[in-house]
Amino acid sequence: MMSARYRQVVAGPIRNVALTSCGLLASLLACGPESKPPAPVKPGIEVLAADSLDILAGLRVGLITNHTGVARDGRPSANVLLEAGIDVVALLAPEHGLSGSARPGETIEDTTDEASGLPVYSLYGDRLAPDSAILVDLDALVFDIQDVGARYYTYVSTMAEAMRAAASAGLTFVVADRPNPIGGELVQGNVLDPSFASFVGLFPVAMRHGMTVGELALMFNEEFSIGARLHVIPMQGWRRSEWA
Repeated sequence: MMSARYRQVVAGPIRNVALTSCGLLASLLACGPESKPPAPVKPGIEVLAADSLDILAGLRVGLITNHTGVARDGRPSANVLLEAGIDVVALLAPEHGLSGSARPGETIEDTTDEASGLPVYSLYGDRLAPDSAILVDLDALVFDIQDVGARYYTYVSTMAEAMRAAASAGLTFVVADRPNPIGGELVQGNVLDPSFASFVGLFPVAMRHGMTVGELALMFNEEFSIGARLHVIPMQGWRRSEWA
C-alpha cells in the first residue's frame, strides 16, 4: 500500500499531470476539421507536365536538376517530363552533382545517369554554364532544383548562368517553381555589394531574399538584363507564410 507521504509527493502530481494531459488531448481532438493540415504543394514540374506541355512541344530539352527535383510521389523530374512525352535528351548537374552526394566545392565530372541512360553534364567544374557544345543539341533548358532561400546557395547562380547561356544561344528557358522553404514574407540581412559578386552571390539581393526560384529568375532576367526567353511555371497551393 502507498504511504501517505508517497501519495502526497508522487502520486498527486502524477495524477494532476495525467488529468492535464487528458484535457489537452480532448482540446486538440475537439478542434475538428479546422485543424486539418493544408493540402500538399503541387510543384511547378507537375504543373508543367499537366498544363503547360505546349511550351516544350517538339523541342529537345536539357534538364538542370538534382536529387531535389522530384514530384510529390518521389519521381525524378526527368521521369515526370519523359512520361509526359517531352523529349529530354540531357541532364545538367549543379554543385554536389545529380545525386547531391559530392562535397561542397568538389568538382563535378560529366557522367551518365544510370536510371535514364541520359548524359549528365556538369555545371560545377570546368564549366559553370552549358557551353556551345552542349547547347547545339538543345532547343530548351528546364530548371527544377529546390532552393533554400539564402543568397549564397549556388543553385540560383547556376540558374542565372544557364539563363545567360540560353539567351545567347536563343534557347527557351523554363523554371519549374518550388517553395521558398523558409517562407516568403521576410527579407533579412545585407544586400550584396556588386563589387564582391561571385558564384556564391551574383547579384545584389539580400542574404535572406524571401523569393522563390521562379521569382528570382524573373528578377534576374528583367533587373539585370539577361534577356532570356523565360517561362516560369508556378506551383500550386503554396502560401508565403509557410515554412517547410
